[in-house]
Amino acid sequence: MSTTTTMPTTATATETSAARKTTAVADTTAIATADTGARTDEAAALITGARERIDDLDRRIIALVRDRVAVSEGIQRARLGSGGRRVNLAREMEVIGTYSDELGKPGTALAMTLLELCRGRV
Repeated sequence: MSTTTTMPTTATATETSAARKTTAVADTTAIATADTGARTDEAAALITGARERIDDLDRRIIALVRDRVAVSEGIQRARLGSGGRRVNLAREMEVIGTYSDELGKPGTALAMTLLELCRGRV
């Protein structure tokens, strides 16, 4: 009876290192994809930076909208105090036209939303 002995196979250090790097890259890419939808670290970094800028712009836009609401309230108080109406439809049409000219159909919707936010607060 002959006995054959098989030696367990072991990965070389290079193969193990390559496997670890592949796993690390896959893990990093998975994180980048989960957070940003990107498939590379470079794209994820760009998206993360751009999102930070968008967040800053959104904060500034909200502050400007609040300022617009306050100015509009002052106009409404003055108009009502002088016996006029709360809303000046001709002026609202000018505002809608400006937004529509600059931003197209979505601009019209944006103008309508701004006007709604500013209307009737007094």
